[in-house]
Amino acid sequence: MLNGRRILLIVSGSVAAFKALMLVRLLRAEGAEVRGVLTAGGARFVTKEALAAITGQPVQDDLWAAEAEIGHIRLARWADAVVVAPASADRLARMAVGLADDLAGCVLLATRAPVLIAPAMNPAMWEHAATRANLATLEGRGVRRVGPGVGAMAEPESGEGRLAEPEEMLAAIRAMFADGPLSGRHVLVTSGPTHEPIDPVRYIANRSSGRQGHAIAAALAALGARVTLVSGPVTIPDPPGVAVRRVESAREMLAACEAALPADAAICAAAVADWRVAREAGQKLKKEPGASAPVLEMALNPDILATLSRHGQRPRLVVGFAAETETVVDHARTKLARKGCDWIVANDVSGDVMGGAENAVHIVTPDGVEDWPRLPKEEVARRLAARVAAALA
Repeated sequence: MLNGRRILLIVSGSVAAFKALMLVRLLRAEGAEVRGVLTAGGARFVTKEALAAITGQPVQDDLWAAEAEIGHIRLARWADAVVVAPASADRLARMAVGLADDLAGCVLLATRAPVLIAPAMNPAMWEHAATRANLATLEGRGVRRVGPGVGAMAEPESGEGRLAEPEEMLAAIRAMFADGPLSGRHVLVTSGPTHEPIDPVRYIANRSSGRQGHAIAAALAALGARVTLVSGPVTIPDPPGVAVRRVESAREMLAACEAALPADAAICAAAVADWRVAREAGQKLKKEPGASAPVLEMALNPDILATLSRHGQRPRLVVGFAAETETVVDHARTKLARKGCDWIVANDVSGDVMGGAENAVHIVTPDGVEDWPRLPKEEVARRLAARVAAALA
């Protein structure tokens, strides 16, 4: 897939920049031609000579030296893809506002090739509202992302912000060139549970791990789709090459889904809480001696599947999930009619399905029911992605 592809690698400032050299080795092993651009921050962690040696090409690091031959335009037009790895918080901010005061900024403005970012920064910087806003701006322009992961940082702390591993970045680059049946399509996927707060420390949730929804997002990306994954709180890694929107509650999930439209298809695999507490307590509810348990007044959460099925920007194909514990297919048929979606993927969750590695599903459509055997969730995802591609063809 990468043989003969021309990858322009922009290395910005991060202590994890050594992984960029490892990525170059993997790319060249698959036949890709790699050229490097080193930012001033990147040069603090990787030398120009090291990057040149590993790419086998001269490395550009000076806008004005390159301008003798209009270098930023030549590089922008040369690349089949531009990869920013690591992508520091500063580089994301510069990209979001379109700054062009260095060679990397000029290339990123001039290129028409797809762009992939691999963020790397301290967890506090990653979680900051400014970084989140910059990320949303970039992903809204079609910039793809891989990572960051969760783990130990250079500082004596850990959290989300760790640069994706070279193999993960390689998989995301492969996905950029996937000439599959879903190339040019945008698919929205929801995954995981939602957490509905009771008070500042307690919430209502379910046992969903997000494994099935995340596997579906990965399978769709492997077929060439541009995937937006709206995920509730999970502990599993992001699928490579997928734009992820993290949310907590059902109302946040609906807002993120509507913001992601238009889409060619929506796969609603999340286990959304049906109810929330009508009035969230501002302080932790106390268990007072001799007092009875508090009575929680419940309110209905928004119906995300039904909303997308009747939306003014309704995707061509809307697929819902039905997690049932009895008369699975009958309940799914009722849900299909009530929600107004096109298919229901029904499964029996009375056993070890939630959080487990396997699933047995029934595809319920207006034309009938298709029963699939118990399979690994990744295989369920691949079969469903293939079915989505056929429906959109």
